[in-house]
Formats: sequence, C-alpha cells, structure tokens
Amino acid sequence: MQSLLRWSIENTDTTNPHPQVQPKKLDPGIIDHILGKPDAVQMKEALAIAQDVSRSEEERVLAMDEFEMLVEQIDNANDLEKLQMWQPLQDLLISTTSPPSLKTQVLWVLGTAVQNNPAAQNAYLNHHPLPILLPFLSPSPQNPTSTRRKALYTLSGLLKHSSIALTHFSESGGWSVLKASLEDSDIQVRRKAVFLLGSLLLPSSDSGLAGGRVEPVYNPSAQSTSTALTLHEPTPPPTLQQQNSGPIHPNSHATMLSDPSSTDTASLTLRALQESGEGGESLLDVLIRTLVQPTPYGMDGEDGLEGDEEFEEKVVGVLYTYVITHHAHLTASQKAQLGTYFDTKLKEGGEGRWGLSEGELRQLLGALR
Repeated sequence: MQSLLRWSIENTDTTNPHPQVQPKKLDPGIIDHILGKPDAVQMKEALAIAQDVSRSEEERVLAMDEFEMLVEQIDNANDLEKLQMWQPLQDLLISTTSPPSLKTQVLWVLGTAVQNNPAAQNAYLNHHPLPILLPFLSPSPQNPTSTRRKALYTLSGLLKHSSIALTHFSESGGWSVLKASLEDSDIQVRRKAVFLLGSLLLPSSDSGLAGGRVEPVYNPSAQSTSTALTLHEPTPPPTLQQQNSGPIHPNSHATMLSDPSSTDTASLTLRALQESGEGGESLLDVLIRTLVQPTPYGMDGEDGLEGDEEFEEKVVGVLYTYVITHHAHLTASQKAQLGTYFDTKLKEGGEGRWGLSEGELRQLLGALR
C-alpha cells in the first residue's frame, strides 16, 4: 500500500486542479506486488517450474505444492481445462524425468482438483487417466507408500459420485487393483482402499433405497430364495431445469440434479463385490479375509497381528452397508467366517470397536445367522 500511495503522490499535481499532463503508467511489477499475480498466472508459472528438468527436485515439488493450494478453489480447478493443463499434469506422471516425490505431489494436485467437483471429474476423464493412475497402486521402489496413498486419494476424488468414472474404472481392471490394495503392506493404504470401497457402495438418492423397496427373488444357482436388490424408482425430484429455466452453472453440483443416475456408484460396486475374480475369489471374499485373517504390516511385519481397529471399523462399515442397507447376499462360508470373528471379538469385550450402535450391531449379527 505504501508503494501505491507513493505513486499517487508523485503523479498528483496539487497546484493545478485540472492537470493536462497524463500521469505515468503504473509499473506492472508494482501492481503484482500490491495486488498479487492472478491465480491463472501463478498456476502457469508453477507448472512451468515443475516441467523444467533443470530445476532441483525440491523446487519442482514445491511448485506443485503451491499449485495444489491454488486448485483447492473450485474455479481454479475448473480453469485447468481452459488453461489446457490436464494433459501436462498427466505427462508429469509418466515422464521418466519426474522423480517419485514429484509424481506424488502431482497426484495430490489432481485429487484436489477433482474432489467434489463434477465438472473437473468429467474434464479429467476426457484424458483417459485410469490406465495411468492404477499402476501407482502397485508396491515398488518407484511407488513408495506415500505415492500409493496419494494415488488412492486421486482415485477417490475421481470416482466418488460418478458412475461414468466408475465404469471406466471397471473397464480398466480397477477392481482387481483395489482388491490388492486391501492387503497392501502399508496399513494406511489399506484404510484408504476400504474407505474408498465404502464410499462407492453408499446408495445415491436415486438408487431406489430412499423411497423404493427391496424384494426377495429366486436365485436359480442357489438352494433357496436369496435377497437381491430390486430397484423401484420413487418419484424423482424435479430437475434443476424444472425448478429454474436458467442454465446449470458448471461449477455447482446442480449438474448432478439434471441426471441423478450419474451419481449412482452403488450398483457397479455391488456387482464388483459379488463377481468372482482370479482363482474364484470375489472382492467380498478378500474384504472378509482382511478382517478375519489380518495381514501383518510394518517394517518387520510384526504389527497388526491382532488387527487394526480403524481398518476393522471401516471393513465392518462396508459389510453393514452391503448386508443391511442393500440387503445383499452372503454365502454360507462368508457367514461362518464372520460369525466366528464376531463371536471371538465379543468375548474379548470388543462391542464398541466397530463404530456401530447396539441396534446396528444386532442387525448385522442377526443377518449372519
């Protein structure tokens, strides 16, 4: 402000109330110093530094850290499309000149940009990111734990509330990759993987569970009648176009109201949980195994022999949604494994370890009989 005041004084003729002389133009550098550079300019400069292989690794990572803070604002995140930055960011992920620390930071940028942002999700999907993102979940020297965690963060932002993104995920073999992440050597990766699975399984408002009903149907491959999800659509809420004849702002979640089915990820997730994979093992089988036979983790593989309470709570939450909310089927073997697990934990006084109320726990245990 002192610079602006000094410039005003220097360019004001106090002796002539009607000066004819044009004042000197304000130096753009002073404007930037006073007001700060526009966010778009800062984003361009940060990306240029990250792409510059002559810069140090620390400089490139710091530039992406500043970029990530900028795209926390939804307008800046949506400007990635206008500024044509999606592809350069994705190129940094596959470049051999990008160290793992830089790739981790880029994943953070991408995850923040698409989080709770349908317009950014759709824009990023146009660049076919899933075949590039999924390999980052495989443990390797190039994919340390920090990278795998951020890859799940990015996937979570891209997939949640987007049936289109989840369809691409399925077609890219994503469920097999997520299945492996449930047994990752890093417990935080496991927690993030099961949290993502639980988020995808939550019913959307149009799934039929809010106002519809679930009916038992006959499964010819089973010995008895099993419960399956039959969707009866309630009267849908009025779309934004019906409420307001004006256009839908791309930055808002009103785009979801124009097509409520676009947010339904539960249907695909239910199918993925039930389908058998390699060796005849389903995603649900793996989920249950991670609960009843916890894989040790840590530097010496000695941590978690008795399980991780936070991970267990998330797994049980997914099972509750699957069995109670969706009324989905468990095999006799799955029920037996879970029954033994719960009996053992309850004898140890573990009633409160799963984050369920007494009534919810009773519901779940009743479904296992």
